Amino acid sequence: MLDPLPFRWPTLAFTVLQALLVLLPAAGLPRWAARFGGRWWSLVLPGSIAVVVAGLAVLPDAADVLTWLALVALPPLAAATLGWALVGRPRPWWALGAVPLLVVAIASEGERAGDIAALAITALSCVALGRLLVGAVTTATPSGTTWIRVGLVAMAAIDAVLVFSSALDAPNATLNAAVPAAGLPQLQYLSLERASLGYGDVFVAGVLGAVLAAEGASRALRVRAAVLLLVLGIAFDLLFWVVDTLPATVPVAAVALLAGGLRGVGPHAGTGPR
Repeated sequence: MLDPLPFRWPTLAFTVLQALLVLLPAAGLPRWAARFGGRWWSLVLPGSIAVVVAGLAVLPDAADVLTWLALVALPPLAAATLGWALVGRPRPWWALGAVPLLVVAIASEGERAGDIAALAITALSCVALGRLLVGAVTTATPSGTTWIRVGLVAMAAIDAVLVFSSALDAPNATLNAAVPAAGLPQLQYLSLERASLGYGDVFVAGVLGAVLAAEGASRALRVRAAVLLLVLGIAFDLLFWVVDTLPATVPVAAVALLAGGLRGVGPHAGTGPR
């Protein structure tokens, strides 16, 4: 007899988190960054997963570099999210909120409070990074969000092939085991009570939210997209009845395709430098 659900509460929490990230990003790029724009930035989405997997297969020690990179880069990105990248007007002083999160993540490393603080830093970083990526592409070309959608679908396709062929098992295990140093948090992935979610799985949700923001989507459309992602994500998670690992990028890519047909998308508003 099957259990009512094939997953525990952390998996549901991760799905809810993905949906929330769709609601958070604003649009636009800092003026100093506008000159770095280009449609080729959309290749970051499929390229990131391919490069990381190939790199870890050839150089397992690269996981140590990635875990240090996450520890150094993600807290400032989380601060950028709080102070600049969220919907609404920028609130620079909110950036200070990343400091107590990092303190708790370090002081309570290995405990639930530390895990939640680390999760918050990692998730928040995806909002700023998603806004920057989408801004870099849309500043360079009016059809930039189309290129981003293609990148999201390509990334999900690669992720699905790697996951269902078990080719991602070893690289994931290597990356998740990497620790920057004793007592320091692992920010390169999300972890709650033995359930885990890769950075790319939350990053794509932040990117999708930034795409909708760049297209001038109404608040109602973004809410519908987030609800759709929540529903599709929970339905997709039911596959845990038959498999142990799922590519959480797939529901996000599906919403990226479906959201283009929803009402409420206006002209490419807010894509210029800010």
